[in-house]
Amino acid sequence: MNEKRETKPGSFGRLIRYLFRQYPAHLIVVMVCIIVSACASVVATAFLQRLIDECITPGITSGMDAVWGRLVSILVTMGVIYVMGILASFTYTRIMAVVTQGTLKHFRIDMFDRMETLPIKYFDTHAHGDIMSTYTNDTDAVRQMIGQSLPQLFQAGLTMVSIIFLMLYYSVWLTLVVFAFAIVMLRAPKTFGGASSRYLVEPQKSLAEEEDFIEEIMDGQKVVKVFNHEEECKADFVKLNDKLFEDGTKANSYGNVLGPILNNLGNLLYVVLAVIGALLIYFGVTNIGIAGS
Repeated sequence: MNEKRETKPGSFGRLIRYLFRQYPAHLIVVMVCIIVSACASVVATAFLQRLIDECITPGITSGMDAVWGRLVSILVTMGVIYVMGILASFTYTRIMAVVTQGTLKHFRIDMFDRMETLPIKYFDTHAHGDIMSTYTNDTDAVRQMIGQSLPQLFQAGLTMVSIIFLMLYYSVWLTLVVFAFAIVMLRAPKTFGGASSRYLVEPQKSLAEEEDFIEEIMDGQKVVKVFNHEEECKADFVKLNDKLFEDGTKANSYGNVLGPILNNLGNLLYVVLAVIGALLIYFGVTNIGIAGS
């Protein structure tokens, strides 16, 4: 059944409200833990500058004995911050497992209660396999988004805000270089990510059609045998299976290509920042940051 499915506006907001209605305390704890984890990952990297400026560089000239106490203090502080980040990540991961499975349970219960109120016309115009796909494949896709995508999205946003503040704290000039390069980097997700999002919808549709076909053939296998329709059914199944394979291949291809492209652009940005930073030092350009000039 080739029914066109579109995501209604506001669906994401409805999902968030549904989650908070079921698990408000759990999600508040998760958000706090994600904030701690994101801040720990950013703050800990800032200690590398202190290690170089306050320990390694003075240790080369004056000897490590002169900076040993300072070195131990910084390393202990970094260790505490890393441990806090690990504990926060472990906590929100375990809590999200409970939230995810519980939400799926409530989803299926609410879907079944709602489906009991639908008229018979709905079941006559929708294939059984397509209906059952909403209880299995569609809810599983929602599970992945709740358990993985939402926490990662929230943590990535907090990390990005923290990193931008840290960059502005050290150097406005290099931050502007990063922003300029980020505009170029955004073209890759727009090109490949847009294509991937389009193709990611198609495997769900193809999977629902294939499950619908399998269920109908299994239920009507006696009729298929009476009319000697086995070979035609096999041929139809091969077509549906090939379509599912092609749709999945396209979606995964665009999705898998995006990661290496962004990683290489990040490496190129690292080189560009090193070169521009060296040029700023060479020409004696005054550095400006939140900390001062």
